[in-house]
Amino acid sequence: MAGSIPAGIVGASGYVGAELMRLLAHHDGFDIVFVTGDTRAGQPVADLYPHLAVAGADREFVKYHPGLLDDVAVAFLALPHGQSMSMVADLLDRGKMVVDLAADFRLGDAGQYRQWYGEPHQAPGLLERFAYGLPELFRNELVGATSVAVPGCYPTAAALALAPLVRTGLIRTEGVIVDAASGVSGAGRPPRAHTTFCAVDEDFTAYGLLDHRHTPEIQQATGASVLFTPHLAPMNRGILATCYARPSGVTSTDAPLDALAEFYATEPFIVVSEHPPSTKATLGSNAAHITARFDQRTQTVVAICAIDNLVKGAAGQAIQCANLISGLEETTGLTAVGLYP
Repeated sequence: MAGSIPAGIVGASGYVGAELMRLLAHHDGFDIVFVTGDTRAGQPVADLYPHLAVAGADREFVKYHPGLLDDVAVAFLALPHGQSMSMVADLLDRGKMVVDLAADFRLGDAGQYRQWYGEPHQAPGLLERFAYGLPELFRNELVGATSVAVPGCYPTAAALALAPLVRTGLIRTEGVIVDAASGVSGAGRPPRAHTTFCAVDEDFTAYGLLDHRHTPEIQQATGASVLFTPHLAPMNRGILATCYARPSGVTSTDAPLDALAEFYATEPFIVVSEHPPSTKATLGSNAAHITARFDQRTQTVVAICAIDNLVKGAAGQAIQCANLISGLEETTGLTAVGLYP
């Protein structure tokens, strides 16, 4: 593609990598040079993901080696947690722009990795070089950045619902509760006993009680102390986050709803509405649908956000950030219009 920016996807065989390939296939600014998948090396991409057959009929997964990056300007890292840490120093030294979709560089405090991820951070000195990739809330940090830590899907939904209310002083920052449900694709492509069809179908379950690793990221992104409970829902994709907080001077539903509408008034991927958000409405899009209520009886503010966990919660947001740091129009290659039914 003439004039496009060469990019590579490291770890492309997972669901997020596949979504990156799907979205970048229609992107006018980036040209995919390679896609890696060490366990699938030599296999045509279309064999694993038939829907991508027209997005590069001859493309194969290759085994990663540093030389692959010689010909790219941007590296999308769609790897499991912990694998980016050992790669990033070399990428930055070589002047590559890095868009990391794992949790490796999301938290500003290296000590939290031992507490929440069970192991020390391998490259704590690099944490400060990463901008947190949630443009609607941290766009200023992305301007001029060359490395981005793309937020998790749960933190994205929770932060988009809560952060404007914290910043405008409409809710208290202590005792916030986030109940969120995710589609099964959030657990990744490799099969596991609890994510097979028979385990998930006709079931709805909570997990990660009290200690889910996304908790500190949600707190960092929202500026609130949060009790987070995730749930696995019997659907392929989507996240619905329902957040509860104590008000600070709120007396009606108009206050939080108007605050959200004003905060996101110029954001192309945010829909603020009186209607309850639906994950189906965001399917395949980079949109987030948000609403809020104030319950006078219980003195509680409720803020709800729906996103597609693989798009706004991962690959779409990564591309949105890559557009920003590459000097492209932020919306390039992305849509706020979902698929229905």
